[in-house]
Amino acid sequence: MYGRKASELVREFATSEPGQISSFNNDLFAQVVEECDGHLLHLQPLIRKIQEQENQLKDVMNSQDGSEVSEDERLKTEELKTSLRTALKSDQFGALVHHLSLVRNKRCLMAYAYNRAEMIRSLGWMVDSVLPGDIQDKLSTGEKEYFKKHVATLQSYMAELDLLLTVDMIPPKDPFVKVRVIDDIGQVALSDQVANLSKHAIMFLRRIDAEQYITQGQMEELPS
Repeated sequence: MYGRKASELVREFATSEPGQISSFNNDLFAQVVEECDGHLLHLQPLIRKIQEQENQLKDVMNSQDGSEVSEDERLKTEELKTSLRTALKSDQFGALVHHLSLVRNKRCLMAYAYNRAEMIRSLGWMVDSVLPGDIQDKLSTGEKEYFKKHVATLQSYMAELDLLLTVDMIPPKDPFVKVRVIDDIGQVALSDQVANLSKHAIMFLRRIDAEQYITQGQMEELPS
């Protein structure tokens, strides 16, 4: 059945957990593209055939204008016109089926790609320039490149404004936050100090400094 694979592709995204991106389904995506190619291969010769049939029908109808013909010739002409109209309608319906199936598949592919791109853009606001490994494994090569370009554009814009837009998406009540270091990050230069972020260390940091490490899972926020 035409369009079934495209429906599966959209359903796969629609049924995934909110805020969670699933692995890019290369096999199913490629199958839908292949089906689109098949529709196009059927559609192009049908369109040419329809144009030829329309021209033949016009020629037959024009041949009768103002000319006297015998009853036998008139009946043969009517049979020919009926045959041409029947074949024409059959090919028109066939072309319509392939055209609508092609358009529907295209819309499903675009919906799948667009919704995933929205998720990837949102990641640019939540993580640093490098995606966690488990998320990278779920992206296609094109999506990884898209993320890099999106983050580069975002960072360029923030540098131009001299403003860090990816921190404090929700206004904090306190500029400082109590955190526990999960990974051994080492010595880093923060906005107001140089700190040794050793594993299991508990400290108060400026939220603007801790946010990127919390987002990447290298720190956890503790209740104050």
